[in-house]
Amino acid sequence: MADSIFRSLRDGALEGELAPTLTIKDSIASPFSIHIFSHILLQLSSHFAAQKSHNTGIVIVAISRSPSFYADLLKNKGLELASSSKWIHVLDCYTDPLGWKDKTRKSGNVNVPSEQIPLDATSYKSVKDMDKLFLAITDLGRGLVGENKSRFCVAIDSLSELLRHSSLQSVAGLLSNLRSHDQISSIFGLVHSDLHEERAAATLEYMSSMVASVEPDHHSSENFLSEKNFTQGKFNARLKRRNGRVRVLCEKFKVEAGGISFASVSAEDVTTVAGLLPKVQFNLQLSEKEQIDRAKVVLPFEHQGNGSPIQIYDGRKSLEESSSEGAPLSRGGKKEDSTLGEIIYFRDSDDEMPDSDEDPDDDLDI
Repeated sequence: MADSIFRSLRDGALEGELAPTLTIKDSIASPFSIHIFSHILLQLSSHFAAQKSHNTGIVIVAISRSPSFYADLLKNKGLELASSSKWIHVLDCYTDPLGWKDKTRKSGNVNVPSEQIPLDATSYKSVKDMDKLFLAITDLGRGLVGENKSRFCVAIDSLSELLRHSSLQSVAGLLSNLRSHDQISSIFGLVHSDLHEERAAATLEYMSSMVASVEPDHHSSENFLSEKNFTQGKFNARLKRRNGRVRVLCEKFKVEAGGISFASVSAEDVTTVAGLLPKVQFNLQLSEKEQIDRAKVVLPFEHQGNGSPIQIYDGRKSLEESSSEGAPLSRGGKKEDSTLGEIIYFRDSDDEMPDSDEDPDDDLDI
């Protein structure tokens, strides 16, 4: 995993900035975004549990996974669930996302058993309403960090599920509101790009300061059913820095029993990273012919010359020297035509310091 991505999510934004946002994309060819999501979540959870960051908590919006999934995930990592309520809270949008089970329970027709979760979880039953979801997330976050300047991180395990229940405009509005909230330090979530139109994925990318994609290894991409495609792939990321520059990262990952591991790519694979840059309507590189043509361009105010020395009157010649020569010399060394206008400069005295009348533009071909 690229350390710069983790640091950006851990440290969050400076005061007055939008919260850093990471969107993790995958597809049916390489469905490993949940492993990347879990890896980042465990890293942040370990950091918050050890109180090594000024950001003191994380809110998990559980839509595609149940709260018990995250309880087992933290438990297997060795984190204490008893004290997890101090730094983590789960907004349960998985158990009853539309409130149907609650209505069935109230009608008394069917007995729906309630699930005991060893995590601090709050049930949410209206995933279609993005405004209420925003209020629920921020209320849980304030419950973790209080009303002071401490901030919390937001993890949404499936933006695709939100797009199923609500419009793209509503989901984009939710992300925009979360990014601009004063107490939210960072946001990350995953999306299955092949389930949506291209403009939906493009909109989420536009609203994200970091975009990561999980792709199959190109060596095994020709065979879709290759065993490698179910255990490993490539993790490509694009980061927007504060100064506007874009940084591109590429690593290989492998899913194992103990989690997911990352390794640097080989030299021949680095060339594929160039395709991650946004497509533009102009070429960022010069061809060999364009470089030659650029070298032939004559720059303004440059001493060009044609093999003969160039003489420019610099005002340092005395009155006697000017009289003996008759007239100032032109650039070609010939006398100026007397019918043309000219400017003749005479120094005040021969005792004057040479630098006092030095032309500051002597190096320009004027």
